[in-house]
Amino acid sequence: MRFWFRFKQASGLFFTSMFAARLADQFLLFVVPLVVYQVTQSVALSGLAYAVETVPRVLFYPICGVLSDRYSPLRLMQISQIGRALICVFGLAGFAVFGGLGWVVGISALCGLLTTQGFMAREVMLPQIFAMARFEKVQSISQSVNQTSIVAGPLLAASLFALSNWQTVVVVAALLFVLAEISMMIWRRGNHTPITASDDNPSWVAPFRTAFSHLAYLPGLKRVIALTASVNLVFGITLATSAAMVTGLYGQSDAHYALLQTIGAGFTIFVLMVVGASRLSVGMIGLVSFSGVFLGGVITALSPDYWLYMVGFAVVLGFDGMFNIYIRTVRQKLIPAKDYGKTTGVIILFNNMTQPLAGLLVGLTASLEQTGWLILALSGVMLLGGAILSLPRFQVRTI
Repeated sequence: MRFWFRFKQASGLFFTSMFAARLADQFLLFVVPLVVYQVTQSVALSGLAYAVETVPRVLFYPICGVLSDRYSPLRLMQISQIGRALICVFGLAGFAVFGGLGWVVGISALCGLLTTQGFMAREVMLPQIFAMARFEKVQSISQSVNQTSIVAGPLLAASLFALSNWQTVVVVAALLFVLAEISMMIWRRGNHTPITASDDNPSWVAPFRTAFSHLAYLPGLKRVIALTASVNLVFGITLATSAAMVTGLYGQSDAHYALLQTIGAGFTIFVLMVVGASRLSVGMIGLVSFSGVFLGGVITALSPDYWLYMVGFAVVLGFDGMFNIYIRTVRQKLIPAKDYGKTTGVIILFNNMTQPLAGLLVGLTASLEQTGWLILALSGVMLLGGAILSLPRFQVRTI
């Protein structure tokens, strides 16, 4: 209870800023594929638009990591939030003058790059701001805020879209980015913790050399990356197949698919709150979450109906969120503070590569009936990888 009291007193505005910015991001992620599909009636073009707005976010992580070590994370956060608001405004102005779908896709793609920068700056700031708190508890709060925005964002964006048009959704997103920056400005005035850049090396080659050196030689870091990649296989295949499983294999409506997403996100928030309030060790958080993702994958693969599939889906999402707490906590313990941004950026790039790989494997399946066997096979790969890598060995002795 004392931790929660200190959190509310000192950091409520910080996480308010995070929530507003993440909510605006979800607005933009929601509106682009929908608008493109409504105008073109092409699923392929809608998927291509989604790729255009999401792929740069992933590829930009290493560069943003270097920037977060080299420059003040606070200044980078400010640039990220104000920049996204301005992109929304200029993009809407361009659409009003010239028209065309390229403007809505461009707004989201450019905002996505600044979203990545804001995420990396925040990752570098958190260990400095909460140096005296248990980092796994801080991460549980951060993940809860993020997951709440994932739940609320599409629902609010869909409501706005039903009442008005996509331009209104983008305007509200811009206002949320402004609110995020105002909250951060007020928080900065009351924050007395020094937050500074950790790397003044002007070279662009040296940071990446340092990051890859850490990946190669820091004890335990390669195993952390391999574990996360194996978990992301099951997480990625679950997300990539959920729409087809619900509406195709189980013959349910779009409303049932929306219910699936809501239940999954709600269960994730519940798991994160439990972790935040518990006194589980970091190693136990990792073991429980890894086992939970595997169990959820098996349930989704073998479920005979929609309702049991929903259980498995929620378990995968919930324990993946818990696993993120474990990974980020261990990562923060292993990586030197001065190299945290650059190394984390490269790690996130490698960790996320298995998610599109899972989507590619889905594209190779001949029928929906084979999807369950593919999920089961990837769950088996994850379990085998975890056994080989010996998850309990990841307990950090200093904790």
